[in-house]
Amino acid sequence: AQIRYSIPEELTRGAFVGNIAKDLGTDVAKLAAANLQVLSDSDSQYFSVNVNTGIIMVSERIDREQLCGQNPRCFLHLKLAIENPVEFYRIEVEILDINDNPPEFPSEEVSLRIYELASLGARFPIQPAQDPDVGTNTLQTYHLSANENFNLNVKARTDGGKFPELVLERALDREFRAFHYLVLTAEDGGSPPKSSKIRITIQVLDANDNHPVFDKPSYGARLVENSPLGTLVVKLNATDVDEGPNGDIRYALSSHNSATLRQIFAVDEQTGEIRVQGNLDFEEATVYEIEVEAKDMGSPTMEEHCSVVVEITDVNDNAPEVILTSFSSSLSEDAPPGTVVAVIHVRDRDSGEQGKVQCHVSPDLPFQLRKDYEHQYSLLTSTRLDRERVAYYNVTVSASDLGSPPLSRHTILPISLADVNDNAPQFEQASYEVLVAENNPVGSVLVTVSAADPDSEQNSRLSYSILRAGGTDPGLDPTRYLSMHPTSGQVSAKLPFDYEQTTYLQFHVEVSDGGSPALRNRTLVHIFIVDQNDNAPQVHFPRAGEDSATQLRISPSITPSALITKVVAIDADSGRNAWLSYHVVEATEPGLFSVALRSGEIRITRALQETDASAHELLVVVRDAGEPPLSTAVTLVVLVEEKGPEALQGSEARATDGGGLPTITLYLIVSLVLISTVSLVGLVVLGVRCL
Repeated sequence: AQIRYSIPEELTRGAFVGNIAKDLGTDVAKLAAANLQVLSDSDSQYFSVNVNTGIIMVSERIDREQLCGQNPRCFLHLKLAIENPVEFYRIEVEILDINDNPPEFPSEEVSLRIYELASLGARFPIQPAQDPDVGTNTLQTYHLSANENFNLNVKARTDGGKFPELVLERALDREFRAFHYLVLTAEDGGSPPKSSKIRITIQVLDANDNHPVFDKPSYGARLVENSPLGTLVVKLNATDVDEGPNGDIRYALSSHNSATLRQIFAVDEQTGEIRVQGNLDFEEATVYEIEVEAKDMGSPTMEEHCSVVVEITDVNDNAPEVILTSFSSSLSEDAPPGTVVAVIHVRDRDSGEQGKVQCHVSPDLPFQLRKDYEHQYSLLTSTRLDRERVAYYNVTVSASDLGSPPLSRHTILPISLADVNDNAPQFEQASYEVLVAENNPVGSVLVTVSAADPDSEQNSRLSYSILRAGGTDPGLDPTRYLSMHPTSGQVSAKLPFDYEQTTYLQFHVEVSDGGSPALRNRTLVHIFIVDQNDNAPQVHFPRAGEDSATQLRISPSITPSALITKVVAIDADSGRNAWLSYHVVEATEPGLFSVALRSGEIRITRALQETDASAHELLVVVRDAGEPPLSTAVTLVVLVEEKGPEALQGSEARATDGGGLPTITLYLIVSLVLISTVSLVGLVVLGVRCL
């Protein structure tokens, strides 16, 4: 939609321009809720909108002459942008001229030298007054003070300029009056009108009485912009019927021409050739009107003036311009397709087809351009975005005109994607298996679990915690034995493990990221306790107190290889650490008694003799197979007495002689088998999981 307003220049700040809410036919509250914004095509923000009232106001001083110069019409273009949904409204504000500038002559006084033989009707240009206003407020007319010899003629140029000329109406007589003093008044058409004056002093000279005459009242030429320096524009031709120096003509650019025009064109004073000496730019000026004068070499000189109109033809020499009206360099990765990323304004200073611009972006990117209206595009997302796949885009917007050959310009828009917590952490392993030797030091790191999260910053900051695993013995609370470092994933021991109490522990480790809401994942950790040789064998039979020996009685007639007793010991460890061996390390009479290496049975090796002692002391050591091995010693005192078999120590010994196994030995064998079976099963399970 497009709305047009008209306001005079030089309005005070806060002056009313228009009611946009009323003109759009919408409620003021809706405009405020839709985040109404004013976007200007110019560098200055001349207008503002009160979102509470919908009124457009002047926010800076507007000088129409500064903005548009001598252009008859002056416009400022605005765009109103609202959100939800995104809409644009184009506003055109016409700046009306007020009569705030009077006409001004370049000087307060001008002097002319005119020969007394100047023919009637001779014209003498006066430097014109300049009025930056336009329309009726600009310079409209000149007035000449009353005199007998001169009338005023106002010459109108094609661009609207007015140049005053003094026209000689009555022959001059220097002898009658050598100087004439006139006053020229310039007046504009404002209400009330403004004016300025210049004093004209005319000196009447004698001699040369014929001025040069051009063969044409005006000349015309057409050039292509960017024509090379030295290009011929036109060749002037003026003649003077006088002879000698009075008929010798020199050409020059008139003082009426601006300094800019003098930098672009030059005339050869001898030949009258006008050539290009500066840059011709169609975008700066499409037509140049050159004022040329021809002077003779008489004394005083006489001159004649003519105009040369040069039309400039446009070529495609300006590449399109890309202006970012609105741009967001950061975009959330979950932005839906169709999200507006940037609003782009394009323009080309050339004219016609050469000034029409087309824009496009690479089809390989998840972005597309939508043409809102002439010279404006919106950059939109075309597909779903994923920061973990591509976190940064350099979107190149290419603008090309329709010239031949076409010119183009490329603008790179850097767009970074902001992270959204859309990825749960993932452990490096689905489960972890750890072998831990019992009696481990407190605080030692048992295992380190590691997880990764492809999100960034807070969404990728991970925190670990221990959870009880399903199916675990309720009495084995993992947090009693273990602690978890929340950020490194290190699992440390709070207590030393005892294989004789706990052989296996499993638990879950949960990891959660720092997103909102947080995403979680779990892994299962298996801890297998490895036995250490930390228990010495315990002698259960025969029993004896500390620092005391156990006494046994045998008959002097006992037969060789007869069982005296059996040492029964148990080791709380398992495996090799519980394999026991029995040794006689000290004896009163070495070689008389022997002990079975594995069973601990003590037997007499030969028949007793009368020379043998009546009491024998044996030191039996029970040693396990651990590394290093642990041992326990028991002292036995064997007394030789004339008594029956009842003299032997305890009923267990008699039962052994009768061929049956003692009850405690049976228990020991069963326990050993069970412990070995459990250890074997555990090793098999560990081997399978490792494979």
